[in-house]
Amino acid sequence: MSRILFLGDVCGEPGRQAVQQLLPELKRKLQSDFVIINCENAAGGYGITPRLAEELLRSGVNCLTTGDHVFERKEVWEYLSIEPRILRPANLPSQAPGRGWAVFPLPEENPIAKIVVVNLIGRVFMKPADCPFQRINSILGEIKGITPLIVVDFHAEATAEKRALGWFLDGRVSAVLGTHTHIQTADETVQPQGTAYITDVGMCGAFDSVLGMRKDLSLRRMTELVPVRLQPAADDIRINGVFIEIDEKTGRATRIERICRYLESP
Repeated sequence: MSRILFLGDVCGEPGRQAVQQLLPELKRKLQSDFVIINCENAAGGYGITPRLAEELLRSGVNCLTTGDHVFERKEVWEYLSIEPRILRPANLPSQAPGRGWAVFPLPEENPIAKIVVVNLIGRVFMKPADCPFQRINSILGEIKGITPLIVVDFHAEATAEKRALGWFLDGRVSAVLGTHTHIQTADETVQPQGTAYITDVGMCGAFDSVLGMRKDLSLRRMTELVPVRLQPAADDIRINGVFIEIDEKTGRATRIERICRYLESP
């Protein structure tokens, strides 16, 4: 049985701090084999830099996924092409820097087992992108025979689009895990054909906020329509995610559990 830990969007320094302090003990307690984190908001809430990506990888993360802010910081463009442990959405144009999926080994005690992580982005209420349904079909053809363990990060806004991809991939991948909205949903399930699903895994950051960002700035944006630059909030810091157990022979998930840990006890 492979044990996968997936943590939601890391929002700014509070999110990074929470991951660094809470992840080692969480990994030990859950006996996780592989850790995936969405890092697209790690740099002040907008994008990721090479330095911050390395910081997260050193904390015990095996794979970093991203989303619509992936290219926000120009210094990460080249890094996306040379660091195999960070992904950008696979249904962005093929000419864009980086890769949208990758094969990773699992721990040395099980040298045969491998896992594929796929990063996709939604199209409803999002920036233009290729069809995620068609793109994942193509990817599954490319990786056929490599491993039955396949985890998909679907970075999307619309619940219906996420739910539809979950059903579209039931029995074809091990997990479809939604990111982007920063709000952990309570619909985690193992679908009939063995695919673990949740609409959104949540975020790692400050929860006394508007989606991890300062309330005063967010409210000014919404009430005055002033285009202020949002900044990460700093209070009530938590990490959200899911823990999944997957049968290595079949690729079917047997369990999915929501994770919420506080940086300081409430």
